[in-house]
Amino acid sequence: MNAPHLIRPAVAADAPAIHALICELADYEKMSADVVSTPEMISDSLASGHAEAQLAEIDGAPVGFALFFHNYSTFLGRPGIYLEDLYVQPAHRGCGIGKSLLLSVTDIARERGCQRMDWTVLDWNQPSIEFYESLGAKIQHEWLLVRLDADALARLDCAGA
Repeated sequence: MNAPHLIRPAVAADAPAIHALICELADYEKMSADVVSTPEMISDSLASGHAEAQLAEIDGAPVGFALFFHNYSTFLGRPGIYLEDLYVQPAHRGCGIGKSLLLSVTDIARERGCQRMDWTVLDWNQPSIEFYESLGAKIQHEWLLVRLDADALARLDCAGA
C-alpha cells in the first residue's frame, strides 16, 4: 500500500532536513565517518544549481530525498542526469516513496531532453539492486567507479603532471 506522501522540489531552506537524511543514509551504508558536508554546503549547492533534489514528505515531515545533477554523454551528444543519492527512511520503505522519488527525477530527465540517467549502488545492497532492476534499470557490471579524492586532486596539478 502506498503511503500518502508528497514529492516536491527541494529548495535551499530544506538543506537541514536533507543533510539529516544524508547522515541517516551514511549510517545505513556504514560510511558515517565520510560525511563532511554541512547543511550550509547543501544549501549553497541547491541555491547555486550545482545540485537539485526532490524531497518526500508525509504530513509535512521529510522522509526521503533524491539528489541529482546534470552530466553529459559524449557518445549520445546529449545531457543526462546523475542520481547521487536516493534515500527513504526505513520506516517508510516498501510504501512506494522510493519509486515516487525516482519517477520524479525521471520525469525531470524527460522534460529536459536527457537521454539517460545514471547512478551507482553498493554491491551488497541487494534490496536496492532488485528495486532498480524491477524498474528496468540495468546494472553495468563492466564499468568500475573511478575516483580521485581531495588529497589526490591536490597532488595532481598541471605543473606536476
